[in-house]
Amino acid sequence: MPQKPSRLTQLAITTAPVVFVLLWSTGFIGARFGLPYIEPLTFLAVRMIFVVMLMAAIALIGSARFLTRPEIGHSLAAGAMVHCLGLGGVFMAISQGVPAGISALIMGLQPILTTTIANRFMGETVTRIQWLGVALGLVGVVLVLHDRSIVMAGSALGWFASFLGLIGITLGTLYQKRYCGGIDWRTGNLVQYFGAGILFAVGSFAFETRVIHWSGELIFALAWLVLVLSIAAVGLMYWLIRRSAATGFASLFYLVPAVTALFAYILFGERLDAVSIFGMLICALGVVLVNRGAAKPES
Repeated sequence: MPQKPSRLTQLAITTAPVVFVLLWSTGFIGARFGLPYIEPLTFLAVRMIFVVMLMAAIALIGSARFLTRPEIGHSLAAGAMVHCLGLGGVFMAISQGVPAGISALIMGLQPILTTTIANRFMGETVTRIQWLGVALGLVGVVLVLHDRSIVMAGSALGWFASFLGLIGITLGTLYQKRYCGGIDWRTGNLVQYFGAGILFAVGSFAFETRVIHWSGELIFALAWLVLVLSIAAVGLMYWLIRRSAATGFASLFYLVPAVTALFAYILFGERLDAVSIFGMLICALGVVLVNRGAAKPES
């Protein structure tokens, strides 16, 4: 007979989803804090140096399994899409004036974009409810971006980078699901972060000045993104994935854009009017329908 979880374990299971949403939402805020003092690719290259060192220590202490040559290749490919395009797109967008809350909203549309290509990439059937979710998501984006001041806040490069990040993290997630499912997350992430760090460094030397204006805000942002986002939040994510249904875990991301927008309002004065807030809720409803309307495999 299985043992009943202790009170401490029950408390952790209850509070972990809330903690995860709060931590994940601060990733966009951390970028907003640090980017006035450093260029985006340089910021990410420096971040990856520390993340790789910490992940290497975690892998060694935990005696993580070494990867085979094909697994290394798949991890590098997934990391290039998820981190270089996805994370790089977010940092580039925010550095180009796209509001942090809107950047979080665009990345939160990942399930909607996934649905539109899943039937080709993974042989999945898209249901009518999912297509309704896709339509609602697009309507929500239009409502959020109706305010000209929001659109004009970011440059053309910033908006391009934001949507490129959405495409990158979507394709990377699909790729990882298909080819990296059996890979130890510690060594897998170590390889992903290492490969992404090399690409960020190359990009910073090719396109940026690499000038860093060290400040308390930058050091805090860098430490937060390394320790809290790349290590703690990712570790908590895997812990939740093991203990939650896939749909239940995915539903946590519905809250990230709203929480990020709230943080951005409190810390930076980023404002959304009533129509944009309504559009954000419509986007969340669209993502809910896309996840809940997934066709169940035939037995």
